[in-house]
Amino acid sequence: MLRKERYDFVLNHFRDALPNVTTELQFGSAFQLLVATLLSAQCTDKRINQVTPALFARYPDARHMAEASEQEIYELIRSVSYPNAKA
Repeated sequence: MLRKERYDFVLNHFRDALPNVTTELQFGSAFQLLVATLLSAQCTDKRINQVTPALFARYPDARHMAEASEQEIYELIRSVSYPNAKA
C-alpha cells in the first residue's frame, strides 16, 4: 500500500467510525484546540475551560503566544496540572 493510500485508508476509517466527534473544550481555532488539548493532560476539561479564555484573549494565535515569556504564560495557566512543564 502506498503512503497516500494508507493515509486515505486511515482517514476514511476514522471518518466512518467517528462521524460526529465533539469535545467539551472551548476554542475558537485549530491552534486554540491544540493548546487546550495539551493543557488538558492530567487535568479536567472544566478546569481548562476556566483558564483558556484569559489565555486566548491575551494570546489568540501562535504568533502572539510565541512572543510571550514562559512566566507570562505560567501566570495564566498556573491552576492547571503541571503548569511549569506546560508553560
